[in-house]
Amino acid sequence: MYYENRKDKNKDKITLILLLTLIVILLCIVIIKLDYSENNSIPISTDYEINKLSTNAESKVEKEAVEIIENAVKSVVGISKLEQNGNSIFLSDSEQKLGLGSGVILSENGYILTNQHVAGNKYGNCFVTLDNGTTHNGTVIWADSNLDLAIVKITANQLNYINLADSDKISLAEEVYAIGNPIGIEFQRTVTKGIISGIDRTIKLGDTESYMEDLIQTDATINEGNSGGALINSLGELIGINTVKINEAEGIGFAVPINIIKPILEKLISSGKFEEAYLGIYGYDKEVIPYLNSNLDITSGIYIATILPDGPLFNKDIIISDIICKIDDVEVNKMNDLRKYIYTKAPREKVKLTIRRGNQEFVKEIELGYKN
Repeated sequence: MYYENRKDKNKDKITLILLLTLIVILLCIVIIKLDYSENNSIPISTDYEINKLSTNAESKVEKEAVEIIENAVKSVVGISKLEQNGNSIFLSDSEQKLGLGSGVILSENGYILTNQHVAGNKYGNCFVTLDNGTTHNGTVIWADSNLDLAIVKITANQLNYINLADSDKISLAEEVYAIGNPIGIEFQRTVTKGIISGIDRTIKLGDTESYMEDLIQTDATINEGNSGGALINSLGELIGINTVKINEAEGIGFAVPINIIKPILEKLISSGKFEEAYLGIYGYDKEVIPYLNSNLDITSGIYIATILPDGPLFNKDIIISDIICKIDDVEVNKMNDLRKYIYTKAPREKVKLTIRRGNQEFVKEIELGYKN
């Protein structure tokens, strides 16, 4: 009897030990799984946390965009032919009577870019009103009516100036902002938003035989007083100068691309002066030719339409209807390409023109003239 009881007790002990061992093993497995899950699981945010993160990110982007625009606005100025006295908002033709328009500061020492039809011709005077409200006398030191651009100089330092973009790298549907004084000083530095609607546009100016080429088209609102103001990208960089609005349609405005002015600006900043070299022609690229003569088929180069008698090409065996293919070794297919290259040269400097006449090509060496 004693033997049997001891045997039963041993069996109970073994069962208990096995049970405890199984419990320990199960606990270890649970702990290992929990630890793995904690270290490898993706944290799950609540809807509130996700929305909060998204809202914070959007707010940060909006804040940065506002700061970029505000910095660019500081470089935009008001320009007038007369000192701005009285309430120009009550003048239906304030732009015509006062010459009201806009401009953009390009350097800290007072070089300002605007339209020629706003500031006037070279050596003319105008009044420039800065972001802080002070007004300065301005002198037009360069102007080109064909480009409708002018550079004005004021005596000032440490000005807020705008950074320049590469206008050759803009793209359709890119977001842009137009800044200017739409109807006078009461609404100065108005900002409108839009996109780039077209590139390399050519337009005819009224009933004249004048054309503007290589323009940027935008649907950002541009009114008369916006002329000379800034067209900037989302980084706050200047891509063009607002110049023309199509009155017959809504949302069609144009700006002159900024790259055309860079060679002039570089010379002004480095030497304080710019002597403009002169080729003495009016020419058109393939975009304009259809307006002039639908029978002409120009696929490349620049068509010579006029040779001015005071220019270096006069009586040099170059004739109207010749095509300029290259200047030196640089191919040119737009008038602005030709202008931009000549801006890098000095008067009396020599260049080589590759001319196409019919099926033949020849090269002429020309000494550039001086443009007053």
